[in-house]
Amino acid sequence: MLLALASIIIGLALLVWSADKFVVGSAAAARYFGISPLVIGMVIVGFGTSAPEMVVSALAAFQGNPGIALGNAFGSNITNIALILGITALISPIAVHSQVLRKELPLLTGITFFAVYLLFDLEITRIDALLLLGVFALIMVWTFRQGAQSSSDALNQEMSEALQENRLSLKASVVWMIIGLVVLILSSRLLVWGAVTIARDLGVSDLIIGLTIIAVGTSLPELASSVIAARKGEHDIALGNIIGSNIFNTLAVVGIAGVIQPMAVDAEILHRDLPVMVGLTLALFVIGFGWKRAGRINRLEGSMLLACYLGYTVYLVTSVLG
Repeated sequence: MLLALASIIIGLALLVWSADKFVVGSAAAARYFGISPLVIGMVIVGFGTSAPEMVVSALAAFQGNPGIALGNAFGSNITNIALILGITALISPIAVHSQVLRKELPLLTGITFFAVYLLFDLEITRIDALLLLGVFALIMVWTFRQGAQSSSDALNQEMSEALQENRLSLKASVVWMIIGLVVLILSSRLLVWGAVTIARDLGVSDLIIGLTIIAVGTSLPELASSVIAARKGEHDIALGNIIGSNIFNTLAVVGIAGVIQPMAVDAEILHRDLPVMVGLTLALFVIGFGWKRAGRINRLEGSMLLACYLGYTVYLVTSVLG
């Protein structure tokens, strides 16, 4: 038990460190190849911070632990909106100026409902997984087109300024990207082993472990990047990280895991966890879109998001103890 606990702590620490190095290296390298700051912000950074979820869920699916694979993906989505945006908004209210992000909010909402539809039969087949990956590929094409057409967008300007602060040579960028990826894979294996071991020792389902400890741990890169961006006044980057990450988790993370190993879906996910994820996504759409004005997540709304996360977590813990 102590060895498994130590592996989780060490795995999470290395996971956060390696994800940061992977994102920094990837973003800097992408700049050298002429990729627009908007695309770097939406794809490289927003989705790159979800690399821990992708690797952990892929390994869990490969090892036959669907609870961890799905719990990690959907639990991270819940954590991103309720915990991370809640904390970020309390530190600095988030004003949404980017028109691209306002387009992505209804897109994220539609993707969430599409994923719920596919899970209604309580299984993810390879066809379901390929459908998710196909939608993800279409969104990538759309994103690159947006990057080419929206050079004056607020997110593009914020990301351009952020990239100027972290200039690396191309060689250093590639080295850090490779180191980050290798450590990311190794730390993910350590984390999954520890989580499965503790779940078995305590008689807790791997789904609960995936929804709580692993989901929070793999979401730490999003927390760090969003809080730092908010403190610098880069509000669109803070929200862009979360939207990009949730799109990536829902489509690519679940899709890749399903291609590796088709999975049965625990009924609790459909009746308990997905409604929470859908509700939070709808809430983010309503408060973030702004309708006839710039969207804004103020401190009151941030505290409400945090309260939702605490209530959900308490419910999970009491369900286990009961």
